[in-house]
Amino acid sequence: MIKSMTGYGKSTVEVNETKIHVEIRSVNHRFLDMTFKMPPALMFLEERLKQVVKGRLYRGRIDIFVSLVGEDLVEKKIDVNWEMVDQYITRLKDIQRRYELTGDISIDMVSKLDHVFSEKEMENDSDEWKVALLEAMDDAVRQLVEMRTKEGHELHDDLEKRIAKVRSWLNSLDERRPMLIDEYKERIRTRVEEYTKEQLRPDETKILQEVALLAEKGDVTEELTRLQSHFTQFESTLSIDEPVGRRLDFIVQEMHREVNTIGSKSNDGKMTEMVVNLKSEIEKMKEQVQNVE
Repeated sequence: MIKSMTGYGKSTVEVNETKIHVEIRSVNHRFLDMTFKMPPALMFLEERLKQVVKGRLYRGRIDIFVSLVGEDLVEKKIDVNWEMVDQYITRLKDIQRRYELTGDISIDMVSKLDHVFSEKEMENDSDEWKVALLEAMDDAVRQLVEMRTKEGHELHDDLEKRIAKVRSWLNSLDERRPMLIDEYKERIRTRVEEYTKEQLRPDETKILQEVALLAEKGDVTEELTRLQSHFTQFESTLSIDEPVGRRLDFIVQEMHREVNTIGSKSNDGKMTEMVVNLKSEIEKMKEQVQNVE
């Protein structure tokens, strides 16, 4: 059964005093394209998180948001820039000697100098955090897949209804074809009579020759046969339990091509109207197929 490429999932796990929130959203895209927004302390797990997504999704633009509430994950460390301190003290002593100043260089003075202290966040890469985050990710992806599956069922039903509708238009086109022969014959006879201004008996052989030429020029038998084949292939592809979005998109393009050819060959008003209806419905199918995984 087909799946949609639109979905959403979220999950929250708690480790000690910190909560990890994971949100994942997906929309349609030709390929599988992932973007992450997460705290720097968790970036080392990005590749593992990608593998969780790749195991369940095949197409779509995937946006993943990971946020933290709490501080347990990050260990902070204060560093001293000893090289900078040495330079400060050396220069302060130089100033003291140069201007014969009195007083001591105190810890209070040094602690207020710029760039002496720096705060660093150290990654807490314990297995507990890894397992918790991966579990949250897996749960969020599971919810997203469920939503994509549900929407896929709705897409499937909609596309089946549209296929039934275009088949109906196609059958009408096929039924219309034989009627055109008689209409061509009557049209040519009427024109001959109009031009001669007399009720002469037209040469049936010549009329039939003209009808044959018109019929051959407007013959759409091959296009109708190929369209029937495309419809059958489309229906069977809908039931395949794997990503088929690209295949469906290709089939719909082929449908469009055949219908355009029929339209260019048609010189009959009723057939042209049916072609317009067919094109309109196939265009709607194309829009729906754009969201199939």
